[in-house]
Amino acid sequence: MSLAFEDVFGVRDGLKGIPFAGRTDAWILSQAATAHGVARDGDWLARVREIYLSRLAAEVHEPGPRKGVMPGVRELLAALAGRNDVFLALLTGNFEGGARVKLEYFDLWRYFPCGAFGDEALERNGLLAAALARVEACGGPSIAAEDAVIVGDTPLDIAVARAGGARSVAVATGSYDAAALGAAGADVVLENFSDLAATLVALGLEKGPSGSS
Repeated sequence: MSLAFEDVFGVRDGLKGIPFAGRTDAWILSQAATAHGVARDGDWLARVREIYLSRLAAEVHEPGPRKGVMPGVRELLAALAGRNDVFLALLTGNFEGGARVKLEYFDLWRYFPCGAFGDEALERNGLLAAALARVEACGGPSIAAEDAVIVGDTPLDIAVARAGGARSVAVATGSYDAAALGAAGADVVLENFSDLAATLVALGLEKGPSGSS
């Protein structure tokens, strides 16, 4: 993304100092453009996005220090996809094309028939309503926000749930530890998804040892 920004605006390391975690790609690039005072025309974001996606499609095949699928994710998605009381969808700040490149590389995109993305949205808090509308439009159920569960690894993911009235399950496999996610107001915090049974309980899909869900 930094190289794409440089390709369009000629600013090297233009995204340095811009926080990424939990933000939308459109917000990140807009913040960088504002910080460097670059002239923006009407299609600047689309041009940066196009170059970014082209670069990402090549870069995703390169090794990286944290590249991989987090513990339990494949097993969890497979288990959820096999249930008739769950509909999986994405709610992410990534550009839709970027999310697809990343998830297809790890063979995870196939679990998500639709979702809401950060192509134009500067703030994430409105994406829950967009995601629920997209779910219904692509043949999924029509549900109220309080029946949705948002799973994320940043306080901003939790904020989306709180703003929209959904439940939140936070997982401490990103840049924030369990204490920070709990302090942000997550309904449930897990260290990771390695314990499938515990994760299903956290999602409200199974009963816990005491009979509670």
